[in-house]
Amino acid sequence: MGLDKAKSLLEVSDGNSFLDLIAKQVGSMKTAHGVDVKFMLMNSFSTSADTLEALAKYPELGTGADLEFVQNKAPKVTKSDLTPAAWPAQPGHEWCPPGHGDLYPAMLGSGTLDKLLSKGFKYMFVSNSDNLGATMDLKLLSYFAQCKAPFMMEVAARTDADKKGGHLAKDKTTGGLLLRESAQCPDEDEKAFQDVSKYTYFNTNNLWVDLVALKAIFDKHGGSIPLPVMTNDKTVDPRDKKSTKVLQLETAMGAAISCFDGAAAVLIPRSRFAPVKTTNDLLALRSDAYTLTEDFRITLAPERAGVPPNIKLDGRYKFVDAMETVIPEGAPSLIGCKSLAVEGEVAFAKGVVFKGCVVVKNSGEGLKTLQAGTYGSSDSDEKVVIELATKAPTMDEVWPAYEAKMKAEGLTSAAVAAFKYNLGVLVSGASTMIPESAIAPVETLPALESLT
Repeated sequence: MGLDKAKSLLEVSDGNSFLDLIAKQVGSMKTAHGVDVKFMLMNSFSTSADTLEALAKYPELGTGADLEFVQNKAPKVTKSDLTPAAWPAQPGHEWCPPGHGDLYPAMLGSGTLDKLLSKGFKYMFVSNSDNLGATMDLKLLSYFAQCKAPFMMEVAARTDADKKGGHLAKDKTTGGLLLRESAQCPDEDEKAFQDVSKYTYFNTNNLWVDLVALKAIFDKHGGSIPLPVMTNDKTVDPRDKKSTKVLQLETAMGAAISCFDGAAAVLIPRSRFAPVKTTNDLLALRSDAYTLTEDFRITLAPERAGVPPNIKLDGRYKFVDAMETVIPEGAPSLIGCKSLAVEGEVAFAKGVVFKGCVVVKNSGEGLKTLQAGTYGSSDSDEKVVIELATKAPTMDEVWPAYEAKMKAEGLTSAAVAAFKYNLGVLVSGASTMIPESAIAPVETLPALESLT
């Protein structure tokens, strides 16, 4: 998303960032349950300072090592020869986070796991900071404790909007559950991977972990946890596509489901899943398709019936600063929108409402603004394509230059008048074609030899 700060510091709703809402969620949980719910962040080496500074206004959450542990960093691998990537201009680009699967070794290496166990903590609930629908739920905690599973994944029903995300599956060899991410899917299996009728559940990354069982996994494997490895193709400088091609070796925390014997999964409503992975997600989240609950969760509006709008912005808007140029006066209304695609350089004026399936297209050069109004229909799945046409110039705008040019050339007033008429036809947009529908054949004419 082209961020130069932690994603959790992005504004989401009413001036609140992700972190603001998380802090308020924790406060709400403590009040509701009457207990001191322990809260911790796993930060990356690039987000720690920013997030701790932002959370300083919530001292009740804790400080320092009581509030965070830091994710490890991993060297980027040069794709051509597998040597450590070098980028002297910005050495920081030589490193990357090793994926959120590093949650487990980071907890072990920082001493956090042993500290929690020594204080009597047995169960841990984990969720992404960009998923404001996920809170510690007593019903789920009770179920997890009663079923005695060492690990439990919250899954939701897949829709077309989720077809590119990791899905739950069963290992044919062991019979256990596993998570398959898109990076682990061979090209020839992509169609099956995206078949939401075949693989019907996706991982929300809301996870429940038995800390005693997690410690046992580490002890069994000599201090490591055998998570599946994914390779991601990148460039060493993310914003410079001509920089050295590298591989980032990553793991996913949900993939731990295959490491625990007896791991379980539970189907949850969409209200517990409102993540932001792309600017498409962020645009939807800032719209009225989502609502802020009294306990500071972001959930889909009831009118959405559990299905988020499917947003697809032009590739030029994959970074947040670029996306915000599309909505200079706030997000459009998407509560009745099934899908929205934006093609070309476009901005939405205040008061734009989308319904049904809409494509907004600017095929020309320069920014075009879609004015306030309602576009599309909730009664049809047919795509409504809105072409933002370039404003045609007027004769008053273009004629003076031609008039001066022709007079300077010494052309007669008749020549000038003739060209002015011809140019006027062009500028007016009038068709210069003669269609078949406007004519008829000439039947007879007088012949020369018949003339007297």
